[in-house]
Amino acid sequence: MMKRVVLDWVAVLVSYFLLGLIRILTGSQARWWGCPPKALQRIYFANHQSHADLVMIWAALPKELRHNTRAVAARDYWTRTPFKHWLTSAVFNVIYVSRDRQASEDPLEPLIEAMSNGDSLILFPEGTRGFADEPQAFKAGLYNLALKFPEVELVPAWINNVQRVMPKGEVVPVPVLCSVTFGVPMQVLPGEDCPTFLQRARLAVLALRDV
Repeated sequence: MMKRVVLDWVAVLVSYFLLGLIRILTGSQARWWGCPPKALQRIYFANHQSHADLVMIWAALPKELRHNTRAVAARDYWTRTPFKHWLTSAVFNVIYVSRDRQASEDPLEPLIEAMSNGDSLILFPEGTRGFADEPQAFKAGLYNLALKFPEVELVPAWINNVQRVMPKGEVVPVPVLCSVTFGVPMQVLPGEDCPTFLQRARLAVLALRDV
C-alpha cells in the first residue's frame, strides 16, 4: 500500500514537471477557436506527426479536463520499455491499442469501455505518424465510435510545429513555439457513410492549420 501511494505521488510530480517542461519548450498555446474548454464528454481528434503529440495536446487541456481525458496510444511503442510503460500508464493514463492485433480482437473495445465509463478521448485517426504538411487518410475508428456514442462531441484539433520539437530520430527536444487549435465540434450527419465522414473530419482538422 505504501509503495502504491509513493508511486502515485511520483506520478503527480512527474506530470507537473512535464507540464512545466512543455510550456518552456513550446509555449503550449491552446487556442479554443471553435469551442470553449467545457467539461463535456468529447473525442478530440488531431493530426499526428510526432510522438510528442500525445504530450502536447494533453498539456493544452485545462487541469479540470485532463483528469477525464485519455489519449489513445500504440501499445507496441509505448510499452517497449518499463519507463515508457510507467509514464504513459501512471502519468497520462492512456488507453493502449494493438497495431499487430489478432483477427479476433476488436481494436475499439478498450476505447468503448473508457467512453462507457464517461471518459473523453484524444485520438489520432491517421493511426500512425505522418511526415507531410497534411494528415494522411483517416481510419474508420473515429466514425465507428461516433456512431456508437452519438451524444459525444467530436472536436477537431490541429497541432502546430510539435514535429520540430522532437524531429524523427532525435532524443533531445528543441525549443519551438507550438500551439493546439481546437475547432468547431462535429458529428456524423444522418445517412452519412464512413468515407464521406472521414474526409469531412480530415478537412475539419486541416482547416485549422491556417486559423
